[in-house]
Amino acid sequence: MRTYGSIFLQGKRWVDDSKQWVLDGLEPHVSIKLKNIFPKIPKTSVGPFLFDNTPENCADLEWFMSRYPLAISEEHLQELQARRTLFLENQAEMERIMRPDFVPGNYSLKDGQAIRPYQAQAIGIFHRSRALLIGDDVGLGKTYIGIGACLKTEHLPAIVAVQTHLHRQWKEKIESFSNLKVHMISGTRPYNLPAADIYLIKYSCVAGWVDIFRQGYFKTAIFDEVQELRRGTLSDKGAAAKVLAAGVDYRLGLSATPIYNYADEIWNVMDILNEHSLGTRDEFLREWGADHYGTNKIIIKDPKALGSYLREKYLFLRRTKADVGQHLKPVNTVVETVGFDAQSVKSAEELAAKLALKASQGSFIERGQAARELDLMVRYMTGVSKAKYVAEFVRILLESGEPVVLAGWHRDVYDIWLKELAEFKPVMYTGSESEAQKEKAKQAFVNGETDLFIISLRSGIGLDGLQFRCSTVVFGELDWSPQVHYQVTGRLDREGQEEPVMAIYLCSDSGSDPLMIDLLGLKSSQARAIIDPSLGVQAVYSDQSRMQMLVQKYLRNRKVITGDKGEVPNMDWEESTPLRVGDQVMLNGEKGFITGEATSRETLQEGGRPS
Repeated sequence: MRTYGSIFLQGKRWVDDSKQWVLDGLEPHVSIKLKNIFPKIPKTSVGPFLFDNTPENCADLEWFMSRYPLAISEEHLQELQARRTLFLENQAEMERIMRPDFVPGNYSLKDGQAIRPYQAQAIGIFHRSRALLIGDDVGLGKTYIGIGACLKTEHLPAIVAVQTHLHRQWKEKIESFSNLKVHMISGTRPYNLPAADIYLIKYSCVAGWVDIFRQGYFKTAIFDEVQELRRGTLSDKGAAAKVLAAGVDYRLGLSATPIYNYADEIWNVMDILNEHSLGTRDEFLREWGADHYGTNKIIIKDPKALGSYLREKYLFLRRTKADVGQHLKPVNTVVETVGFDAQSVKSAEELAAKLALKASQGSFIERGQAARELDLMVRYMTGVSKAKYVAEFVRILLESGEPVVLAGWHRDVYDIWLKELAEFKPVMYTGSESEAQKEKAKQAFVNGETDLFIISLRSGIGLDGLQFRCSTVVFGELDWSPQVHYQVTGRLDREGQEEPVMAIYLCSDSGSDPLMIDLLGLKSSQARAIIDPSLGVQAVYSDQSRMQMLVQKYLRNRKVITGDKGEVPNMDWEESTPLRVGDQVMLNGEKGFITGEATSRETLQEGGRPS
């Protein structure tokens, strides 16, 4: 039989996953075909071509060799076929587990407790794959999947990394659901751990325990709200999580929103949970990524294809409420316009315009710094200027007897809400409260001691229990990431909710709100249109684009013209828009102010010059 090159296995004979297949001496047209089929290979590579000795790669290589036979020794051929067979057996077993007639095993739980069939399927997939990202919809019991994954001796001891405000909630759920012994790790300084089945550690503490992680004491690592690791090893907690994951046998990630901003976050998360499952970072970007309009921010060329790939390889498992038979009514999303304090807006306009100019014309470093400052300042100004009007709207709901979860971001905005709504005895669940204070606030709201629960946009991820008391969430401030709104709404839109959930977005016609509304698509969306779980892995708009929109908005509002040779880019003026004396302009590289007659953009371009 004709061969088109050779293939052999290199690496340590006794460590399967450390070996690599080497394809060498491929004929030119076969080399081109190989790079077309496997886009993670650089187009400029001329070989030898290396593939990790994973079951999936072995299945792909044998398939490729059925069309382009390669010279291979009998020993290596047997290895290739054995790993291919392992891949097929794994796929068949995964498919068996996911069938409707799957019968789960017995679980040792507290009396009256049970693991649901779809949760048992996730546990079965996890134990088979040893590394899994579970992205089930909010409220489907990912915590119970995590607990169920630790019920057998061979998976213990386990360690669960959690957000600070979920430390105690996880302990309570484990102890009420199972007979497992729990220890809550405290502090960043290691100490002798008492005997336990599950150890709970805050993400803020993991970096201090990295030397303990290296010892391989834990068998299973669970990363709750795994989007905490979306920056990968660039953050201290990500680097520590990487060490922890390398020292355990089983790795589980839990999050309904594993991507918050840029699409390459999914690689950072998966590289910790299942190293090399998406190749190296460069290979992933070559195969799946694309530069977002020259901003150097990564988006996915075909997000649905990546989502289906992750699912088909059982790297990622996601079920919606409808998938598991929970048919909650869709969230009623309402966008309302409220007033704003014109004086507070006006006082910040001058500084905003100066920052916008610097963001448009300064040096590279100045532009970036000015754009960030502009973003922060305008969001703050927007929140403060409409805070009293938001409070007036919320007052109407409260006086009608409707409990409200009110979401915001800035401390000064909270202070205005607290003052304006003091008679309703609001409680706070923000970044300023301790874990104990947050728990006290939650219990006060759930028990009916207050009808107003003020929550930070990014403080309530994973919080459970509010759905038993409330079905209305009001967004008094907005976040650039739609996933944040989805998570906040998910505190109410979950099992146990008996009423249709209403999410009200209160926006003003000033500041950053109009841009954020456009980017988030609130006006045209239904409940889930902000982040539709059926769309798979998605990217949101980049920081660069939103900041540039802010820059252009403030330049337009101040009638500042930028450009060379009379060009006026990104301006949307009507023909009749006047340029008044005193308006600042820049034409042909010169800055100045209009001091004489210039009645329109065209007049200025034809003869008007900055003085």
